[in-house]
Amino acid sequence: MPLTPRLRPPRARWLRSAVVVAASAGLLAAALPAPAPLGIGDPLFPHLGNPGYDVLAYDIGLTYPGTNTKPLQAVTRIDALATEDLERINLDFTHGTVASVTVGGEPADFTTSGEDLVITPARAVRSGDALAVTVHHTSDPTGPADNGGWVRTGDGLAMANQADAAHRVFPSNDHPADKALFTFRITAPSALTAVANGLPAGRTEHGATTTWTYRTAHPMATELAQVSIGRTTVVHRAGPHGLPVRDVVPTADREVLEPWLRRTPGHLEWMERQVGPYPFETYGLLIADADTGFELETQTLSLFERRLFTEPAFPAWYVDSVMVHELAHHWFGDSVSPRTWSDLWLNEGHASWYEALYADETAKQSLERRMKAAYTASDTWRAGGGPPAAPAPPSPGKKISLFRPVVYDGSALVLYALRQEIGEDAFQRLERRWVDEHRDGTATTADFTALASEVAGRDLGSFFAGWLYAKKTPAMPGHPDWRSRAPEAAGAVKPG
Repeated sequence: MPLTPRLRPPRARWLRSAVVVAASAGLLAAALPAPAPLGIGDPLFPHLGNPGYDVLAYDIGLTYPGTNTKPLQAVTRIDALATEDLERINLDFTHGTVASVTVGGEPADFTTSGEDLVITPARAVRSGDALAVTVHHTSDPTGPADNGGWVRTGDGLAMANQADAAHRVFPSNDHPADKALFTFRITAPSALTAVANGLPAGRTEHGATTTWTYRTAHPMATELAQVSIGRTTVVHRAGPHGLPVRDVVPTADREVLEPWLRRTPGHLEWMERQVGPYPFETYGLLIADADTGFELETQTLSLFERRLFTEPAFPAWYVDSVMVHELAHHWFGDSVSPRTWSDLWLNEGHASWYEALYADETAKQSLERRMKAAYTASDTWRAGGGPPAAPAPPSPGKKISLFRPVVYDGSALVLYALRQEIGEDAFQRLERRWVDEHRDGTATTADFTALASEVAGRDLGSFFAGWLYAKKTPAMPGHPDWRSRAPEAAGAVKPG
């Protein structure tokens, strides 16, 4: 995996030099400042991620005790490459207890600061060194569900780590700018089934327990990690070009869910016609008996609430389009991940766009009518949550509040305006080039706007300045009669 581009806060060179001098004099402990959470400078999550290294791979071992009310015993192994000299190594981790840490096989001191695990290795790490960190810890599934991390289901556990909750499950560099390969080794009572991202890589029975191993074939952001443990059935079928499609469903609901499960190959074919080949080794639905209030595009295995498929109040076309929304994320958000959380509009705007386009084409749910409604509300959304590419920070203690209407239909509206501006053919070329050129990597809003200008053959800077960053919504190309309501008239909320 190539080094991922990183955001780093400036570091004081004089302090680093002083530490090296002090270390040579045997005064390293005295020279080091107090442990502190660092972060890589994300404007929305300033303490998220950690400077100084690039993670190449995670190997996560989890032992499930048979109940979702007790902590799991866990071992997280991280292989990384140091990108600068490090006297300490910060990992994002909270809501678990650390028993021991080794760096390069040698015991290391550790403490916590904020939501960081701060490790002091026996010897300083130099830029360019391979870095192997092993943490023995617990992973606690209890606590408020709206904080993310583990989701307790009716028969076990699943994960919902977006936006910054993977470190409530395992120590990590918990920011999408640092993607890595993953191996999961899950030990659980043999009566249960364990599934994770990627493809199976072995299963070993130990009498009353079984260890299930899964590996990803493509790098993944920590927020997209998924582990399911429960009384579930894994349903297999073939997708386009022989793609393995596997769904994980409550065993008792296997038959009632089948009419929905069999639709996935058609969804895959439709998305491939829009933007090209599916970017991963497998796909499927994880349908959980849980009340999360959302669905989630965890890589290769999207998380869905059971009630989405069993509640009669949801129209069939709506359920269908939501399935496409999460699938579309596998191109936009999973394969091409945001460099910072301010680039979130690229994820949710595209997923909402293809959701709406699919509903228009297959269920006569007018795309233009939906975009006109979004335009009407757009100024209110911008006032309440910021413009699409400069979202306001989430409300304190409610990090999921980042996911506001402006990043969904408010951002799909930007793509509709762009298609109106450059034409359908150029828009489709842009979409295909975007997912092809940034596959398995990270990208920024600036990358997207630059590619759009290149494809269009003209500078679109002023177009994007208004649509992505202005407080007021620009005029819609081709629809001069569209109007956006003033926030005061709509009773807009202020940013939290």
